[in-house]
Amino acid sequence: MWSVAYRLPTIKHILNAQVSIRAPCCKQWFDCAECHAEAQDHGLRKTAEMAFMCKKCKKAFRKDMANYEESDEFCPHCDNHYVIEAKTPQAVLKVEGEDARIDSRMFKDDRARQDPERTIFSMDFSDRVG
Repeated sequence: MWSVAYRLPTIKHILNAQVSIRAPCCKQWFDCAECHAEAQDHGLRKTAEMAFMCKKCKKAFRKDMANYEESDEFCPHCDNHYVIEAKTPQAVLKVEGEDARIDSRMFKDDRARQDPERTIFSMDFSDRVG
C-alpha cells in the first residue's frame, strides 16, 4: 500500500489555510509560497497543474490552473471551500482584562501561596457572637 508522506507545516504566514500546496520543484508540501521561500534555497517553479492537499479531509487532488473556474474553489472530495480570504498574523498590543473595579483577577499574584483551608466558614467567631 502506498502512502503519501505529509509533514504538518507550521502555520506562520496564513492562519486559515485550507489546503497545502505541493511545490513542483522539490515535491514538498507547503502552506504558501512564503513558507517555501523560507525553507528552500531555490525559487518556486511555476506550473500549469498544481497539486493540493485538503486540510479538512487530508486527501490530495490536482487542478489545472490554465482552466481554473469558480467551481474549482472547492475540494472535490469533501466540498471544503479552500479559496477564502487569508488571515495573516497581526501584532496586537492590548490590556488583558476589563475595568479593574469589575474584574480584579489581573491583580491577583498567582505566585503567592494561598491557604486553601482559610474560608469565612472556617474562622471562629464564637467570641464575637452575643
